[in-house]
Amino acid sequence: MIINIIGNLINQLLGLHAEKLSLWQMGIRAGVVYIVTLGIVRLGGDKRFLGKHAIFDVTLSIIFGATLSRAINGSAPFFPTLGAGVVLMGIHWIFATIAFHAKRFERLIKGKSIILIRDGKINRQGMRAGNITYEDLRSSLRLQAKIDDYYLVKIARLETNGDISIILQEKSSPTDNS
Repeated sequence: MIINIIGNLINQLLGLHAEKLSLWQMGIRAGVVYIVTLGIVRLGGDKRFLGKHAIFDVTLSIIFGATLSRAINGSAPFFPTLGAGVVLMGIHWIFATIAFHAKRFERLIKGKSIILIRDGKINRQGMRAGNITYEDLRSSLRLQAKIDDYYLVKIARLETNGDISIILQEKSSPTDNS
């Protein structure tokens, strides 16, 4: 009984069997697709998949573009499709605002950096978690820090945007005894 009520409510809200979707149904669909896509991409775990952009922002770009293109090419009703785009932007703004104020939520939707090297020692678990190969790491050392030896690294992290940041060990300066 309760399952039927919930099923009917979901059906009504999303317009699953409707011939024509209302503005509200398209808006709710846009929100659901945004949240599900963000979850899928976050759970996928490969930060390098999306290049230099945060998964959070790329998710919006993909869904936003796909949604609004339907209004342009006429495959969906014009005003409800624009409404869905507004809902997507609103959800993105709300999530960004919450993430700014709540670190736990920020980590949930954006992830956190992964330590790859600490004090000259490679973190194999971190490399596995970030899908980073030794050659990926060595390439970043050469490109970012202009070095070829990982033992010179104080810390290297795979950042949430897919970049590898590198901080070198501090060089000890000779003391002047004169």
